[in-house]
Amino acid sequence: MNLNILEKNLGYKFKDKNLLKLALTHKSSKTPKNNERLEFLGDAVMDLIVAEYLCQKFKDTNEGELSKLRAALVNETSFSNLAKNLNLGNFIFLSNAEEQNNGRHKNSILSDAFEAIMGAIYIEGGLEICKNIAIRLLEKNYDEIDSKSLLKDYKTTLQEITQAKFGATPMYKLISSQGPDHEKKFVMGVFLNDKKYGESLGKSKKDAEQKAAKKAIEKIEKENI
Repeated sequence: MNLNILEKNLGYKFKDKNLLKLALTHKSSKTPKNNERLEFLGDAVMDLIVAEYLCQKFKDTNEGELSKLRAALVNETSFSNLAKNLNLGNFIFLSNAEEQNNGRHKNSILSDAFEAIMGAIYIEGGLEICKNIAIRLLEKNYDEIDSKSLLKDYKTTLQEITQAKFGATPMYKLISSQGPDHEKKFVMGVFLNDKKYGESLGKSKKDAEQKAAKKAIEKIEKENI
């Protein structure tokens, strides 16, 4: 495994190769140490880097909007995409069982490894170097970093996911309604190929559909773990 290729992709050369190897060691490998602690650190580092980046980029944007933008960038899907652009899956140390289980392509494993790499760079190179690398990778991965591009609603996001993974479009059905007419609430379910992937209660059908779509996205992500 030629880690020099990964370092070239990152634009950073590790002085301590063991630190890099630790960041790439998944818990399935059953070695005395794995990348979970570095992953924990890297998650916090990326949270800070992205928050600062957004505050500087959008100086007149309120806290609520900034939080939504950060959530769109700091999550498993986003980090797994960054990892894929680095071909990170080729360098992770996995157990044979996880290897056979397509572990190198799992979003959860890729995302965790990316966070661990960022944690390792932070430890060795410091915040500024880590920030420069993270922002370069983010700006390379996203054509535009703004509300219009990032803040898609959950129904749109779910449809993109299901069409890519299953070649199918989700359907929404009314499960039940409750309360008097002036305060009626609705339970909507989202189905894919007649299988229910989520349901939720909302003040309107549209509100309940959005919440159900969010649950469906979370369910699909868990199934990929």
